[in-house]
Amino acid sequence: MPPPSPPATLLHALRHVMQPLVRLMLRKGVTYTFFADMLKGIFVEVADKEFRLDDNPPSDSRICLITGVHRKDVRRLRGAPQDPGEQLPETISLGAHLVSTWLSKPPFCIHPGTAAPLPRLASAGGECSFDALVAHVSKDIRARVVLDERQRLGIARIDEHDQVHLETSAFVPQKGFDEKAAYFGHNVHDHACAAVHNLTADGPAFFERSVHYDALSPASIERLREAVAADGMQALIAFNALASELEAIDASTGDPRQRMTIGLYFYTEGSAPQLDASDAGKTDS
Repeated sequence: MPPPSPPATLLHALRHVMQPLVRLMLRKGVTYTFFADMLKGIFVEVADKEFRLDDNPPSDSRICLITGVHRKDVRRLRGAPQDPGEQLPETISLGAHLVSTWLSKPPFCIHPGTAAPLPRLASAGGECSFDALVAHVSKDIRARVVLDERQRLGIARIDEHDQVHLETSAFVPQKGFDEKAAYFGHNVHDHACAAVHNLTADGPAFFERSVHYDALSPASIERLREAVAADGMQALIAFNALASELEAIDASTGDPRQRMTIGLYFYTEGSAPQLDASDAGKTDS
């Protein structure tokens, strides 16, 4: 018997999800041929890791059967070097840790959620300086290097008094394609994992909700954009403070560790033209 066809609703959803990803690939020179070969490797990797029987690695034939990838390609791809993983690159992880510390740990914050302006040099600010903040996060990199990079990415700025300010809107870098691409991979991956879990797994669902309207004016969209930028950022700052507090408590326990991601997003585009009531049911001749 032929295998059952995938649900039509799922195929429609996958096509819809892939459209912006294909748009990105075409703009950055990723061709169908290149992506198709990469996709083969992903099918093989996921089947190998997540579709095992009794925790035994599946044979090449089983992976071929599950994925539809030719057995010769399965053998080749299983022997290829694996992707380094889902973790953010070390330099980006360090930057995220620095922002989190600046927002949540005295003396670097005015109160949790509000980063203090910091004298750039320890000679001017002592333990409440940008030098001290970097030393608190990492002993292996000079503060000047970190500051130059944070400025390049639009995450920090220096005022006329040689004080360093955190641009709190910059949880994700505003500049630097490689850095933004790393966050893109991390955030979209985790959002997709939550959604896929909710479609396929039993038990409690991950929180994954949205609000959507399709008949708003440009002025109303701007009001909503501003509200999300302000209130959404405050929500993220509050979640960051709570996570930092809980992480400090958990440091003294022997419980297994888990990572997590909390995200908010906003998107808008033009709506499809709406028919007047008098036009309802009309078709082109």
